[in-house]
Amino acid sequence: MIHPTAIIHPQARLDSSTDVGPYAVIDEEVEIGPECVIGPHVYLTGKTTIGARNRFFAGCVIGEAPQDLKYRNEPTGLRIGDDNVFREHVTVHRSSKVAEQTVIGSHNFLMQHSHLAHNVVLGNNIILAGGALLAGHVTVEDRAFISGNCLVHQFVRIGTLALMQGSAGISKDLPPFTVALEINSICGLNTVGLRRAGISAAERQDLKHLYRMLFRERKNLRDAVAEAKKIFPSGPAKVMLDFVEASKRGVVVDVGTHKESAIEEENE
Repeated sequence: MIHPTAIIHPQARLDSSTDVGPYAVIDEEVEIGPECVIGPHVYLTGKTTIGARNRFFAGCVIGEAPQDLKYRNEPTGLRIGDDNVFREHVTVHRSSKVAEQTVIGSHNFLMQHSHLAHNVVLGNNIILAGGALLAGHVTVEDRAFISGNCLVHQFVRIGTLALMQGSAGISKDLPPFTVALEINSICGLNTVGLRRAGISAAERQDLKHLYRMLFRERKNLRDAVAEAKKIFPSGPAKVMLDFVEASKRGVVVDVGTHKESAIEEENE
């Protein structure tokens, strides 16, 4: 099902089950897996490999050159997994170096006008709401939720099941299971997300205890991590500890307001 107005390079590789809409443009080095749907006016370019059952809505630009002044028009790459949704006018740029790739996993939902810059690595089951912007070399782990109009600085990491409230901005790492708000601030745990992910009540209590140790007792963070490692040797708490310990940019800080603390307790 290829619309007669679509422009497809003869060397592009499309599975026979691919559906291509009106005025879509697919360049030479694009490879598309089975049962993908390419909507109207979509542009697929670069050394882009796309898995199965991905859907691209109207106006998406996928695999375009990175917005990096150091880029010298090399044939860099983008790899996309399976079962992703790219809503209207989503933009995804390929990597800035030949030896690297921009990577999108599987089962992700990218809402309208969201943007992934060069060398972003997106895990699985992630939601980016409308207008969310991820700068170069950002890493987002599985099941994170990035709300509308959020801003993420280059080289930042976002941990699994973390949540960014609308219009939040971060230039430091966001630990797993936490909730970001405003600028470089967190206000507690993503308790709703933890329950939905099947994290047990005991593990949630461990995370709550660990969160207080790391972010609310105002200890030196390195000392707090060393102390917590003796208490939490496994489970989600260890996931958070390992993430914080590995941070090179530093992590966001807790706002420490009674209002936000009360919200966390209510959600628990």
